[in-house]
Amino acid sequence: MVALFGLALAGCSTTEEEVNAAEVADAAAEAGATALGVGSKEGTIGEVLEDDETADAASEDGAEGQAGEDLLALRVIYFEYDSADITAESQAILEAHASNLIINPGIRLTLEGHADERGTREYNLALGERRAKSVSRVLQVLGVGEGTIQTVSYGEERPAALGHDDSAWGMNRRVELLYGN
Repeated sequence: MVALFGLALAGCSTTEEEVNAAEVADAAAEAGATALGVGSKEGTIGEVLEDDETADAASEDGAEGQAGEDLLALRVIYFEYDSADITAESQAILEAHASNLIINPGIRLTLEGHADERGTREYNLALGERRAKSVSRVLQVLGVGEGTIQTVSYGEERPAALGHDDSAWGMNRRVELLYGN
């Protein structure tokens, strides 16, 4: 599926800056792409959109830039147990980050993959890497250059929450988006 989007993008005569991330995401949805998902310590996409009423209302009111800025504040993507699949909630957040990276080509992004404490150290390092690469692929499909993104996995070594329960484990199954030059 990623190859299909790569071919679609390669066939276009536009530059990366001209690629409309929303159109690419719509094409992905029409092609049956896996839905994407995100949450963060600052809030979830649902909470951000509730503040703005809806994404469509924000666009109609000329507040599209503000909604994008709110989404850029969300820099942690959470995952289900033993999964690198990105849920539907992430789509708008990843689109906002992709747009930001496209219009600011000098910015670099590090994707840190993490896992909860369950599983072996080796398995959790591999799972953290799969999660980071999953986010990286989505950003690349949305037009972000491969050289802009770096991935690293910490597995279970850097927990966001201490504890041995579902709540702590859920906070630790994540990819953090870290901007830097």
